[in-house]
Amino acid sequence: MKFQDATIAEVDQVMQEAWQAFQVYRKTTLKQRADLMRAIAQELEAAGDRLITVAMGETNLPEARLRNERARTMFQLTSYAAACEAGHWLEARIDTAVPDKGDPDLRKLQVAIGPVVVFGASNFPFAYSTAGGDTATALAAGCPVIVKAHPAHAETSEIVAQAIAKSVAAAGLPKGVFAHVHGAGFETGKALVTHTHTRAVGFTGSYGGGKALFDWANQRKMPIPVFAEMGSINPVFLLPGKLKASAKELAAQLAGSITLGTGQFCTNPGLLLGVEGEGLDNFIRELGAAIEKVAPGTMLHPGIAKAYTEKRGAALGQSEVETVAVAAAPPKENQGVPTVATASAEAFFKNPLLHQEVFGPYSLVIRCPDAATLLKAAQLIEGQLTVSLMATEADLSEYSELAEAVQEICGRLILNGVPTGVRVSLSMQHGGPFPASTDSRFTSVGADGIKRWVRPLAYQSWLDAALPDALKNGNPLGIWRTVNNELTQAAL
Repeated sequence: MKFQDATIAEVDQVMQEAWQAFQVYRKTTLKQRADLMRAIAQELEAAGDRLITVAMGETNLPEARLRNERARTMFQLTSYAAACEAGHWLEARIDTAVPDKGDPDLRKLQVAIGPVVVFGASNFPFAYSTAGGDTATALAAGCPVIVKAHPAHAETSEIVAQAIAKSVAAAGLPKGVFAHVHGAGFETGKALVTHTHTRAVGFTGSYGGGKALFDWANQRKMPIPVFAEMGSINPVFLLPGKLKASAKELAAQLAGSITLGTGQFCTNPGLLLGVEGEGLDNFIRELGAAIEKVAPGTMLHPGIAKAYTEKRGAALGQSEVETVAVAAAPPKENQGVPTVATASAEAFFKNPLLHQEVFGPYSLVIRCPDAATLLKAAQLIEGQLTVSLMATEADLSEYSELAEAVQEICGRLILNGVPTGVRVSLSMQHGGPFPASTDSRFTSVGADGIKRWVRPLAYQSWLDAALPDALKNGNPLGIWRTVNNELTQAAL
């Protein structure tokens, strides 16, 4: 099904409606927002098999994966709804007046910033797209949402958008609380980001796409925040003690992670590093054997398949890179070939191309001659979503400087586990230092993601009746607040 790109005039109309809706929606209660999010989850389920069938046709993802992803998306909506109502993200603060010192009554909370533009991701048509985490958390914060559908699954996005719009209408909210536009070219995206009423942007995708949005946003007369998650090679450090004890098990574990979903996850482990020796040799041999047994998989769309083939070819074409293994089965059209290669630390230091993400079932093993070189490699790696350490307790003690160093380059530090699989919970951090994301202080997964779409506002010496409910003396919302430096639910 073909969809027309939104014109500049249509973008302007959508943004005008969103701004008008913001004046109403930001005043809704936490319960009203939570009820809307739960209703959207129910509508996603009510979309039934048609939604799954359309998504399968557009993304080449299997039915089981899509059903699980829809369930995850519904869970995100309902769990963020609960977090919205709990109100912790409001960060309500009250410092009562101290007349003897002349100190006024001060009260502060987080307030919605305004219309949020969300760009859907290609590799998660539900969980990181139209009704995904960015949309859910923005609605929780009190912000209208404008989604630009990803052109690779435009019809899927359209079906989900209809479910959201139906929920908005049923709640009696203004139409502009949610809008959905199409745009295969960059013009639509640029118009959305640079529109005067846009207050923030959420994006999941490539570095090139995210950086373009970031630059447009910062070139505005009034710059706005862009929360872009732009991919990662998610380095895995294989320490000697762990390799000696578990080389075969580690190889099987990492082969599964490298090829999961044909390698099309932002947390795919694309770089493995270890110290040369028998343990690393055994691991490389076992990893190669495991990779050979994995059949090529069809990628999300021809564009991603083409990019994988080209970037894989460029990496393997470097004179310093040696191919360890590829899938034994020949690939069909638009399939990604599982591949593992290796190179020396010296080559890694000299060749920037070896630091780049190859989005697909590919990983590169870097062989370091000693611990000092392994540490140097870690210090040269740019910001990442995750870093994993495969280590024994003795390894952690011996390589303590490495364990400290990698904390500077990631948002999630994993011990003896693979990076694929992102739990939706309050403690999850999905975001890391640039270029993994544009603002490492925030997460795009978990209820803390709501904090991207709010700003602090303090009220000084206000009448109790005129304050927001979250700051009133009686605490009608029953939320936790910090009152005179003590956390309490009690009324004043």
